[in-house]
Amino acid sequence: MEELLKKFEEIAVDKPSELIIRQIRDLITSGELKPGDKLPSERKLTEKLGVSRSHVRDAIKKLEFYGVVKVLPQSGTIVSSLGIPAIEGMIGNILRLENYSFHSLVETRVMIEMQTAKLAAERRTEEDIVELERTYTIYLDKTKSGGPATDQDIMLHLKIAEAGKNPLLRSMMLLITPEILTNYRKYQVCPDVTEVALLEHKLLVQYIKDRNATGAINIMQQHLRNVLEFSKTFEIKDLIL
Repeated sequence: MEELLKKFEEIAVDKPSELIIRQIRDLITSGELKPGDKLPSERKLTEKLGVSRSHVRDAIKKLEFYGVVKVLPQSGTIVSSLGIPAIEGMIGNILRLENYSFHSLVETRVMIEMQTAKLAAERRTEEDIVELERTYTIYLDKTKSGGPATDQDIMLHLKIAEAGKNPLLRSMMLLITPEILTNYRKYQVCPDVTEVALLEHKLLVQYIKDRNATGAINIMQQHLRNVLEFSKTFEIKDLIL
């Protein structure tokens, strides 16, 4: 019976946010939505699609993160000027990521970020250091306010990738980060910022500033070790099930 059960495959059911992304993609590729066009408001989309506002907001946030749309204050959500082939390819990547496990996403993030830390230490400019220190200060201030600092944390990591001067590695981070954040919320990963995490971020910036590539690699690996180990527990559960 167990052998027979293994032959069955899990049925993948699209999430509401995925279906919204697919509809927006179809409108863009068909020419109904063109670069510069404005999407209906979240409220109107919620009413039309018959889903909760959180699902509409999640879809828009993912599309904004990848640069498919731009959310402009007081103006609404605008389709970017990337061009239809680029937009279609990026949306395809967003949707395909839904099929990867949490552990594989985190494992990939660790490999990418160890390399971006190394490159940042080797290639950073004085302008990069100014930007890294500014972003770290924003992150630190947010933690002191007592609120969640996930967005500021991720922004600091993206700035490190920018300092590495490898746009492909940065694009790979942009590709996997939204889905990792979704899983962070789902599994309640790192809900609180610890003193250790603050020190690790501070050391990351300092090692990059000092052009200490070995130190940057080691502290990045240490910084992400806990979440990597945590993600393995879900991989084990999946194998057992």
